[in-house]
Formats: sequence, C-alpha cells, structure tokens
Amino acid sequence: MKKKWSLLLLTFVIVLGTALAGCGNSDDAADTKVLNVWAMGDEAKQLPTLAKDFEKDTGIKVKIQAIPWANAHDKLLTAVASKSGPDVIQMGTTWMPEFVAAEALEDLSSYVEKYPELDPKNFYDGSIKTTQFNDKTYAIPWYADTRVLFYRTDVLKKAGYDHAPKTWDELSEVAQKLAKRGDNMYGINIDGKEQSLGFLFGRQNDSPLFDDANKPVFNKKPFVDAVSYLNSFFQNGSAPKDDLGLDVSQTFGGDAMIPMFISGPWMVKSVKDTVQDIDGKWATAVLPAKDNNLSSLGGANLTIFKHSKNKGDAGKFLQYMSKPETQLKWMKLTNSLPTGKEAWNDPTLKDDQFYKVFGEQMNNAEPMPLIPEFEEIAQSYLKNFEQIYRGGAAVQDQMNTFNDEVKTILKQ
Repeated sequence: MKKKWSLLLLTFVIVLGTALAGCGNSDDAADTKVLNVWAMGDEAKQLPTLAKDFEKDTGIKVKIQAIPWANAHDKLLTAVASKSGPDVIQMGTTWMPEFVAAEALEDLSSYVEKYPELDPKNFYDGSIKTTQFNDKTYAIPWYADTRVLFYRTDVLKKAGYDHAPKTWDELSEVAQKLAKRGDNMYGINIDGKEQSLGFLFGRQNDSPLFDDANKPVFNKKPFVDAVSYLNSFFQNGSAPKDDLGLDVSQTFGGDAMIPMFISGPWMVKSVKDTVQDIDGKWATAVLPAKDNNLSSLGGANLTIFKHSKNKGDAGKFLQYMSKPETQLKWMKLTNSLPTGKEAWNDPTLKDDQFYKVFGEQMNNAEPMPLIPEFEEIAQSYLKNFEQIYRGGAAVQDQMNTFNDEVKTILKQ
C-alpha cells in the first residue's frame, strides 16, 4: 500500500540531500578510526563508561554524541537526507519500520554470520522481532523494557490475599476491595496516558489488533471487551481518573493510597530509593492473565547507518555491546533490562526478587505493532479512550470511531 508518509520522507530526502550533497561526512573524512555513535537521552550520559572498555580492547576511539529524544527523529531524517551522519545509531524500537523503509540502515545479515554474539537465538524473541524486516536483520537488540505488576504485599495480605492477582477477575476483585479501605484510597493505578496499555490488554483478551488482511479489528469483541475491562477500574472507583500529582513515595509508601500499579524496570530503583519505609513489604509479579498474560516489549536497538564509511568498526562495537558481560554492566549503570538471554543467568538478575520477574515476563512479551503509523494510531486510541473513561462514551461506539480513524490513518 502506498503511504503518504513515505512520499513525504522521500521528498524530504531528495530535496535536502541535493542541498547538502557537497557537504560530505566531515567525521569520516577527519578520521575513519573514530567511531561516531549517536545515543539518546540518559543512555548518552552512561554510554561513555562502556565505550572506554571497548576502546581499551580494540584501540578504536569512540565519539558519542548525545541527542535529546525530542530532537532525535528530525536529526535522523536530516542524516538520511544528507547521507552524512554517525556510524552507529541508537534506534527506538518503534522507529525501526520507518527508517528501514527509508533505506537508512545497513543490512546486518552478514555481521550476524561473522559475529556469534549477534546470533538472533541469543536474544528474546520479542526483541528480535523489532530488528528483522523482509527476512533481513537491520539492528541488534540493545536493551529492553517490559511491564509487570508492582504491589504492596503487606496491604494485600491484610485484605486477605497472600499472592499477587493471577487473573483478570482476581485483579478486579482485589482492586475493588482495596479501594474500600477508606477515603482517598484506591486499589490500582491505570495510567490513561500510557499508549501501550489498551493494546496490551487487547492482546491478553486474544485480540490480534489487525486481521490477516492487515485491517484493524479494534471494534470487534475481544478488543472492545478489553477496553471495557480497563474502563471498569475507573468507573467502580478502584483507580483514580486524574493524575493525583503525587510521587511514588506518597502513593505507594505509607498506607499505600495506591497499592498496585503496572510499570517498567526503572521503577524498581525508584521505589528502593524513595520509599525506604516499605522494605520487605512490596514485590513485583508477572501480569495477571485473561487468555494469556502478554506484556508489551519496548527498549532500543543498535543500528549501523547505511552511509557509514566505518562499518567494520561499527560491527565490532555491536559485537561488544551484545556480550552478556557488557549487557550486565549496562544494566547496573542504567537499570535497563538485557535483551540477551545468557545475561539473565547471572545471579545479579536471576536471584534478585524484583528483576527476575521481568526476565520471566520477557518470555511472554511482544512489541507494539511494527508499522510506521503506530504512533499516530496510539495517539488516536488515547483520545478515544479518554472519551470513554472520562467522558462517559459507550465503549462500542467509541471503538467504532477509533477503528474508522485507524483505517483513515493507514490509507494516508
């Protein structure tokens, strides 16, 4: 299907590429032994620590350029258009389809054959799905994140539950009971602005999201029922409709205004550091199940820029970053989850009561739909879901509207 976005991107590439044709790649021209890496956000602050070890091992100097996530997409488009940019790029998993289609990324199939560390079998299946398109490999999984349930063990035990909810029915029952503890008390936080949550629960209720003909099925019973289930937490008072403006120490600490929430690995350190009064009184658990307990899987990949003149050294860098010991170092620096299975055999992870749950959940986690339009689709979902839980719209009617909007997005 011919996409409007691809035409716009191609036009942008041609026009800007012509304008910048004479500029060349100043980094490569200056010194081909310098490996230029673009990294985003907090990762860029920590990556030099690992890069120093790589430099010692290989003699290859690494130059890391920090790019704010807010500017990263436009900067990558400019690099594609000018054919002048870094050697290695940190690529958000949801951006992969767009930049593969723009022919911005090197086919890494030959690198996978050369370096055993890059073998797809070494990584979680969900992470690998974000790297392979049209039977070719365009990235190596760097780090992952998935969602699990955080809960106060003492609060649940006092309410009569000695384990985390294991099913949708149990989660609803526990949340409603905990919300009855008193004024301004809730059972769970359901983040109405978390774009993956509706799709996650839809999949748990056996919704394919798209049918075999790639047509959206968000107005069919499995997805509609999942949205109704999420909405029920707001309507029965077990989840707050509004952002309370409180931090985790205020909501999860003390008497636990909100004793359950769904979040990612970064919250382990946050709870440990800021809610020290509940040591030994909280835990993580895999998500409760309906037909399954699939979670979402995100994170970032490492790619080689198609127009890099330093691809050999870039391949060595990807090899180094994929080693289990390197992934463990990165996890300790950033609390990001390793994508490599072997790293999870280390006692640091497999014996940690909080992190080992994430490893278990990653065996049952899938990336969001790998299509260029997904970000726009997700924003449409959030808008329509707000009409339901806050505006009181009928779920079926609003999902009919959402499904029609998705069809329009896909036709652009």
